[in-house]
Amino acid sequence: MKLEKYSFGIGDRFGQQGLAQLEALIKAKEAGIEIVPVWNKSNREHQIIKSSPADTLLEADSAVLALQWEEPYYVDADHINLKTVDPFLEHANFFTLDVADYIGSEITEQELKDFLKEASAYEGELLIPGIAQPFSISGEELVKIARSFLGAVREAAAIYRHIAHKKGTDNFIAEVSMDEVEAAQTPVELFFILMMIKQFGIPAQTIAPKFTGRFNKGVDYVGDASLFRKEFEEDLLVIDFAVKTFELPDNLKLSVHSGSDKFTIYPIMGELIKKYQKGIHVKTAGTTWLEEMIGLAMAGGEALQMAKDIYRRAYERQDELCGPYSTVIDIDPATLPLPQEVELWDSEKFASTLRNIPGHPNYHSGFRQLIHVAYKVAAELGEAYLAMVRRHSGIVGEHVRTNIYERHILRLL
Repeated sequence: MKLEKYSFGIGDRFGQQGLAQLEALIKAKEAGIEIVPVWNKSNREHQIIKSSPADTLLEADSAVLALQWEEPYYVDADHINLKTVDPFLEHANFFTLDVADYIGSEITEQELKDFLKEASAYEGELLIPGIAQPFSISGEELVKIARSFLGAVREAAAIYRHIAHKKGTDNFIAEVSMDEVEAAQTPVELFFILMMIKQFGIPAQTIAPKFTGRFNKGVDYVGDASLFRKEFEEDLLVIDFAVKTFELPDNLKLSVHSGSDKFTIYPIMGELIKKYQKGIHVKTAGTTWLEEMIGLAMAGGEALQMAKDIYRRAYERQDELCGPYSTVIDIDPATLPLPQEVELWDSEKFASTLRNIPGHPNYHSGFRQLIHVAYKVAAELGEAYLAMVRRHSGIVGEHVRTNIYERHILRLL
């Protein structure tokens, strides 16, 4: 199984927007942009929503059948580990091996020696074709890199082998993910991480490093865009060199997690992947849930009131809801609108405060991020929430399609 050049992770918290999401990709195809869909959902999301991996596969299959999509499509067991992977095995064909928590884990002296036996060949000046300045690599730095990342890649290999034993090596896509950490991995570290991936026998087709800057959920990139450009370009060149040097899969590409709404850097990424003729995988998971909320707000009446109630409950439970996402959100509680203030808003005020339109006077990133993590509140409403979304499926679906196609695909590709 070989992943195509351009792929979009189109997560859907409540499994209601498969048609609208796929329609956005069909619209892109009609415009000459070939993107394959990857319906992704994590174990954490399944537990909160009380859904199952089988539900995600059913959503994907149903949308594909209804719209007669004839291209490949995938279902991603997102951010899984050895403890959580088994329920996904029958229902997923894309596995995001999340080993960020294993960065810095202990390794044996033999593992260190085995790594250094190959890595020491790159001591001194490391020349990457396309990068003007060589990287200076010391023996001490190689040991530090090994102690930082070798344990994480070892864990990724254990997860990969477990999946391969159950599914067969040719029946799924493997991604290695190290993004949900504070410190970015440098291009040099990425090079040696890819060496480790080869040493441990993982045929990774996508790699999700932590990039410079903040990739917060559902909002724009925060950081120095010029530094990001340099790092992203060097990462592309490192991957190209590593693929040839270590005989990794020739379609290996960068995966950008928390990729929705990074409007500042979409043109940079788009320019560079076209310059080097590289692919990309972008995860836009939580954005669809936000568009559901925007659609309910615009529907008015009881739907708008439900959106207001969800915000009120989220405001009252900030610590609980934000805790699991602390590394990927930045909210100043003092700036959040009070629920009693929100209660007075009309449809347009609520929607425009939530919708990420750069420069719009009503847009509030903290409001958006809090609602982003508030899907647990909607899940607690159960069928009442789902029924409301289905009742207003027309307006909700239109917002989902527009968001994916116009605000994301057209900006990036």
